[in-house]
Amino acid sequence: MDDTETRSLLLDAAERAVRYLEALDARSVAALPGAPERLREILDAPLPEGPSSAGDALEVLDTFGSPATTANAGGRYFGFVTGGALPAALAANWLAGAWDQNAFSFTGSPAAAIFEDTALRWLKQALGLPEEAAGTLVTGATMANFTGLAAARHRVLAQAGWDVERQGLFGAPEITVFVGEEAHATLFKVLAMLGLGRDRVQRIATDDQGRMRGDVLPAISGPAIVCLQAGNVNSGAFDPAREIILWAKAGEAWVHVDGAFGLWAAASPEHAALCAGFEVADSWATDAHKWLNVPYDCGVAIVRDREALHRAMTISGAYLPPSGQGDALDRTPDSSRRARALEVWAALRTLGRSGLAELVERNCRQARRFAEGLRAAGIEVLNEVVLNQVVAVFGEDTRTRRVVSAIQESGQCWCGGTTWKGRAAMRISISSWATTDDDIETSLRAIVKANSETPPTP
Repeated sequence: MDDTETRSLLLDAAERAVRYLEALDARSVAALPGAPERLREILDAPLPEGPSSAGDALEVLDTFGSPATTANAGGRYFGFVTGGALPAALAANWLAGAWDQNAFSFTGSPAAAIFEDTALRWLKQALGLPEEAAGTLVTGATMANFTGLAAARHRVLAQAGWDVERQGLFGAPEITVFVGEEAHATLFKVLAMLGLGRDRVQRIATDDQGRMRGDVLPAISGPAIVCLQAGNVNSGAFDPAREIILWAKAGEAWVHVDGAFGLWAAASPEHAALCAGFEVADSWATDAHKWLNVPYDCGVAIVRDREALHRAMTISGAYLPPSGQGDALDRTPDSSRRARALEVWAALRTLGRSGLAELVERNCRQARRFAEGLRAAGIEVLNEVVLNQVVAVFGEDTRTRRVVSAIQESGQCWCGGTTWKGRAAMRISISSWATTDDDIETSLRAIVKANSETPPTP
């Protein structure tokens, strides 16, 4: 392709993307009926034998792919604590794609490295985390948890005289990992990847909102890691950080915080008290593609002990000499990686402290309105709405699942299903910059209507 053809293609892509975004309010939040089947049919072909037009490929992507998407970027998507993409962050994403930087080191991309340093510094300021902590941007909270817990594994074993990076886990002192009964499923995936085992954890009982109970804490002996939750994935509740961390530190345990979405409460003066005490932990994991509303994918790992993170993640190679600038490949699981920092920087640059606080507070207020509206219609809400999560039930389990399916199929809004406290439920997560108060009222009416039109299970 020559320069003229390239320009035409990229402008066409931008126009199609803008048209897609402008149409979101009027379209179904779920994939359009029949669209996934049509997409699968059109793609059911062998690898082409030769080159074809880039314009034709873009036409297929838009004509058949766009209708098969879920409208995550719109204001009525409430599934999986998914944010939208702020316009500034999306624009930065497009520019980053054009730059095509490999953000593994300062040598690989000075621009990406400098933007990442700034983005991480601003993130620590926004979340009230220690300035001296190291950090990195990863794919999501799963890898952010992996990064923090890898540093934890290093330090608790080093304190016991064991070099896990050099010696591995064979013959190593045993590490006890303490988690709440309602720890997120991805935490157990991470523990398996780190060789610490899904089933070797010691579970601590939780209360009716999923908070770890401080009155049933066991004794700690030997190398130990304590995993706290800032924002229960169903209820939005926070573990009692001060009490748990005091117990953990008395036992010389490392404290890790899984704060995939809840840690953003620290950016809001109205909700910062929920995060009180978490700032004295040893490592933190969160997602920027949740409440910061940057495009997928972007997670954040922050570790107080820079040396522990470096030892857990560092790489050496004859053609990878250190730049002396604190290279990302020495503090992240990745080597090759995209320049996520541009989107994070753009989001924080355009929101500022007050804009970020307003976003969090608006979504939390909208969650409270959702709960009030559901209760007024006689629908049971199971959780204390302390943040942006609402958990509702519509009678017995089968009927609840049918209401959830009816809502998703209606296209008016999209709410996910869950099981909490032994009951099937609808889980509503509000974390998008694009969600307006009108979106909340439209969605409330749709849910109330689906409830009234769903007969009891025979």
